[in-house]
Amino acid sequence: MRRTVFFLGISQLVCWGISFYLIGVFGDLIMADLGWSRTLVYGGFSAALLTMGLVSPLVGWLIDHVGGGRVMSAGSVLCAIGCAGLAVAQTVEVYYTAWICLGLAMRSMLYDAAFAALVRIYGPEARRPIAQVTLLGGLASTFFWPIGHTLAETFGWRGALLVYVGFALATVPLHLAIPTGRHQENTSPEHRPPALAFRGQNRVATAFLYTVIVTLINALNAGMSAYMIAVLTEFGLAASLAVSISSLRGIGQSSARLVEVLFGGRLHPIDLNLAATIVLPICFTVGLASGGYVAAAIAFAFFYGAGNGILSITRGTLPLVLFDLHTYGTFVGKLIVPSFVLSAVSPLAFAAIIEHFGARGALYLSIALSLVILVAGFALKMFAKPGSEGPGS
Repeated sequence: MRRTVFFLGISQLVCWGISFYLIGVFGDLIMADLGWSRTLVYGGFSAALLTMGLVSPLVGWLIDHVGGGRVMSAGSVLCAIGCAGLAVAQTVEVYYTAWICLGLAMRSMLYDAAFAALVRIYGPEARRPIAQVTLLGGLASTFFWPIGHTLAETFGWRGALLVYVGFALATVPLHLAIPTGRHQENTSPEHRPPALAFRGQNRVATAFLYTVIVTLINALNAGMSAYMIAVLTEFGLAASLAVSISSLRGIGQSSARLVEVLFGGRLHPIDLNLAATIVLPICFTVGLASGGYVAAAIAFAFFYGAGNGILSITRGTLPLVLFDLHTYGTFVGKLIVPSFVLSAVSPLAFAAIIEHFGARGALYLSIALSLVILVAGFALKMFAKPGSEGPGS
């Protein structure tokens, strides 16, 4: 297990950094070089997220049936092709084709694929490996925003993306090392997470609340991944300082996840999810003071990372106690489709908000979305009491 977790942790660190966080560091450079509008450039990222949604059920089914190693290895190769395509893009057609390729890659190699692969291998015992894998993955922005910034200053954004091709191919052996076996149901009841075996309307309602939470979290993540640096810059921070402070998001993510790994076993995933949803509206409210206080900007980046880091874990662990493990990849793959669709709209929505209302408008939108997440988290807590089987089961 340790070998698998370590390999997946390294791969998630690299894969998130060179795909999902790519636009955050290169977006403005691409705009300046190609002379394209913000909407056109960041629309490529939206196209990738929409592609993730369209292929999500298929990828989940493939992981259930052929294993995570093969699917994630294919994702690494697709990521390399996508980065190479962006590096040579001179036309909108090539640019968007490259992003569509990256969308296929991201759904095949990022957390949702890794979580499904771990559940396929370890069944109900996958909660701890899921949390451990995200420890390194949470540092992706911390490492790759500064790395991308430095590479772009040295080689230009096109040269930096060619270096990313090498990073992508280096993850193929890590994914091929994932075990191909499937978990057999031989775990003793006392070692299983509390079962919430919902059926009928209860299962539908629980699935709906889970979908709302994951969808809005992913929308915020897409918006903040694309624009956190730009938001802090618009508040008046120097570009290099904005990059450094934004990178604290990754420190916050991994710090919170380390706490979860060490002590989270005492908390039910529903309680852990609720605790994290409380953090989000607070951190965005603090972020409104970023223009006058560097400390506020630091707190905003760090605590957003902490809240988002825990919610990334519960995105994978909630289904362990809510739904059937044997069809985890397929079922969860269907539930998260709306999250990719709304995430695809998110960068465009944030771009429009920033253009018309500035950085404060983006944070006000984030506060509104985070409050809806908080309400859904409370509803899930009330509806699905840990340790119970739920009415009608």
